[in-house]
Amino acid sequence: MSSRTLRLNELVQRELSEILRRDYQSESVALTITEVRVSPDLRDARVFVAVVGNDDTATEKLRWLRRKAPAIRKEMGRRIILKYLPKFEYMLDRTTVRANRVLGLIDEIEGGEKGEES
Repeated sequence: MSSRTLRLNELVQRELSEILRRDYQSESVALTITEVRVSPDLRDARVFVAVVGNDDTATEKLRWLRRKAPAIRKEMGRRIILKYLPKFEYMLDRTTVRANRVLGLIDEIEGGEKGEES
């Protein structure tokens, strides 16, 4: 991946986060933009979103975000001047959920080992 693409990924992530914080504060309080991957041709971008809450909340927030996508993209066009503004595809980032599950399993294993030593 080129350094230009990496910088663009970071810029889009930062601007999306700022738009959500400023324009949709009450609705987006449980959302975090964790990563953006812009395609090399700058036509498409995958936006990974972490949601605080259960699966129902995550589904609801992702639907809300997809409904607001045209307005968010329009605001992005005002902020970032590019030949092609990517079309954003919002995806749920389950990395934190998996990480918490792994940490829980590690804690269980360590707890079991301590009990055996006694």
